Amino acid sequence: MAVISRLEPTLGSDHTALVLFDTLNGYLHPRNNPAKVKFLKEHNILPNTKQLLTGARKAGLTTFYPMGWHASDGSDTVLRLTDTDMNLKPLKAKSKPIRPGIAKNTRDAEVAPELKPAKGDILIPKHRWNAFFETDLFFHLRMRNIDTIVLAGGSTDVGIAATAFGARDLDFGLVIVRDCCYSTRGPNNDFFMDRVFPRMGRVMNVDEAVRLMAAASKKRTRRAR
Repeated sequence: MAVISRLEPTLGSDHTALVLFDTLNGYLHPRNNPAKVKFLKEHNILPNTKQLLTGARKAGLTTFYPMGWHASDGSDTVLRLTDTDMNLKPLKAKSKPIRPGIAKNTRDAEVAPELKPAKGDILIPKHRWNAFFETDLFFHLRMRNIDTIVLAGGSTDVGIAATAFGARDLDFGLVIVRDCCYSTRGPNNDFFMDRVFPRMGRVMNVDEAVRLMAAASKKRTRRAR
C-alpha cells in the first residue's frame, strides 16, 4: 500500500486551497455587540484575513467558504443537553439550549464584503461545526487534486478545531493561520495554536503563509519558461 506523504513545504496552487471558515457578516460585522467589534479590530482579524485572501488569489489558489446555513425554525438543529452555554456560563434548568445564531438567507449569513468570493471560488453551505461533515467540500477538493488546506476564520475552539480534526482524519496537509483565527473566549485561541494544532499540521502567521504561496507561484512560473 502506498504511503501518503504530506511533507511538501510549499503552498502551491497545484495542491493547496484556502478555506475561510464562517467569514460571515454576522461574525465579522456583529450588530449590537460592541465588545466583539472592538475585539476583532484590536486583533486585526479582517485586515489579516484580507491579506491572506489577496495573497492566495495572487498565487492562483481556489478559496472555499464553509458557511453556516441553518434553518430559521431550528429544524436542522439538535437541542442537546450541555452543562454550559457557548461562553461556559452554567445553564440552569429553564435555560434555553445552544442554538446557531445565524440563519440562512439573511444578511448575517452572507460572506463579509471585504472577503467576497471571486469567480471560481466555492461556497460550502454547512449545518455543523466540521466543514467536511455532510457537505461537498471533500468532493471539490478531491476533484482539484488538492491535498493541503490553509485554514482561517472563527471561532478557533469551535469550527476551526472541528474542521482541523476533520481535515486530519481525511489525511489532508494542514496549515492554520494563527492571526486570521480568533476566539473571544479567553485564552482558547492560544491554547489550540500552542498545544493542539502543531501536532496536526503547521501553524503560521499570515506573512509566513503568503510568503510560501508566493514562493510556490514564482517557482512554478520559472519552470513554465
